[in-house]
Amino acid sequence: MSTVTRRNLLGMIGTVAGSTAMYHAMAAMGHAQQSSYTGPIKLDGAPQGTKILILGAGLAGMTAALEMRAAGYEVEVLEFREKAGGRCWTLRGGDTYTELGGAVQNVDFAEGNYINPGPWRIPYHHHAVLDYCGRLGVQLEPFVQENYQAYLHRSDVNGGARQRVRDVKADYRGHVSELLSKAAEKGRLDDMVTEEDREILIESLRDFGGLTDAGEYKRGAESAELRGYDRWAGAGADGAPIPSDPVDRDEVLRSRYWEYLAANQITNHQATMFQPVGGMDSIARGFEREVGDLITYNAKVTALQQDENGVTVTWTPTEGGEQRTSTADYCVCTIPFSILSQIDHNLSSGISNAISEMPYNGSVKWGLEFKRRFWEQDDRIYGGVSFTDQAIGQISYPSTGYLSDGPGVLLGGYTWRGPESYKFNAMQPEERIEWALRMGEKIHPQYRDEYKTGVTVSWHKVPWVLGCSGLWNDRERDYADAIKVDNRVVCAGEHLSYLPAWQEGAILSSLDAIGRLHSKIVQG
Repeated sequence: MSTVTRRNLLGMIGTVAGSTAMYHAMAAMGHAQQSSYTGPIKLDGAPQGTKILILGAGLAGMTAALEMRAAGYEVEVLEFREKAGGRCWTLRGGDTYTELGGAVQNVDFAEGNYINPGPWRIPYHHHAVLDYCGRLGVQLEPFVQENYQAYLHRSDVNGGARQRVRDVKADYRGHVSELLSKAAEKGRLDDMVTEEDREILIESLRDFGGLTDAGEYKRGAESAELRGYDRWAGAGADGAPIPSDPVDRDEVLRSRYWEYLAANQITNHQATMFQPVGGMDSIARGFEREVGDLITYNAKVTALQQDENGVTVTWTPTEGGEQRTSTADYCVCTIPFSILSQIDHNLSSGISNAISEMPYNGSVKWGLEFKRRFWEQDDRIYGGVSFTDQAIGQISYPSTGYLSDGPGVLLGGYTWRGPESYKFNAMQPEERIEWALRMGEKIHPQYRDEYKTGVTVSWHKVPWVLGCSGLWNDRERDYADAIKVDNRVVCAGEHLSYLPAWQEGAILSSLDAIGRLHSKIVQG
């Protein structure tokens, strides 16, 4: 029989009982922050004829372009790619993607199918993104993060058999509730709760954990209401439901399935979540409709120089041509530090150090198209995420097109940092897809027979960013220097926010940067 220490038990209770502790821990690391957005920025009194040069047409760059032109500034934007959006990116049938090293992937998805290699969901409290979606006419729909019908999988548990999220969640909270209830009844919590509160606690645990009147979590009507039935309620002579058997407490604890449960409880994954209809790049296209006339595409910046009179940027057309220059009074630079570190510049030593020392997260994603939506037809999974201890990390099911015929696309894997991302990064695309199929079929045996086509993006091989999101070696030391207005240049982007890897962070960083730059300009 396994032994559970008090420390481990309290940690597991936190996993089930709420996300407050998780929130504070994530906040300390720079994640899980509520948005500070309070409404459209006001930039009054822009000096007539002042020109702003913006480097990068991702969301940070286009936010700056939209707001600074509206304030009366003359604006020019240089963008490396042939389109705007940066990491706000969607791949569809007919698209071609060439990664660093020259491997080419021709996307062959059926019409209407797509994958978002970068951001793929929007939390309800990311107010800036949601506000701009409203202002730009970007239609949103629900994104299903948590689905009790999805699977949890560990290779070393129960012979590698998958298990429903619903069953694990119900059994874990049921067994923990029973332990707490018994501890309270035996007076073990008397130094923490009053006698009156103890009775309320016990009552709440019976309700919360699906316990019997005797405070036990076992097969019966109470537990079945949470974990489901061997035979679900129906009609006719055999219509009565038959409760299912909970998994033994020791097995639930030893399985460590509960490690996955917190993933859907952190604040940035809590319902309601959204996605743009038709792909995340709908947001990029919304901005592009407003500021596309300001953007020079296929422009590779090679130098950024400033003096007391202005800013000069040297760039070359990526499709060939002579070197060119653009000048302005001030510059908003949204180029990721992973790229900016390779560009000749004369920024001050403080920000230069931050630029050169910032590593970038190496995420990998897969978009796998299957001949039919077997996860719905066979497994009754409609949206949500299945988690696995295999290197692919998770499988996310589409939150749109339910019950439709024909091919469907899964997010067939999503690694987040760590050795798994490095291993996949070293592979060619076809190798990465093969591994995703090999691992995915352990959760869905239909994978091989139903597979049609796929695409995979390793962010360390994405030429225009060389990584998924910015990290900090020493945020306390470098952050203030990185965000300051450096003479005539200010930098912005998700890497310069406390919401790294989120579009909200990019937009908030941009608004903060242009607000401070504007104040400097009008104050002379």
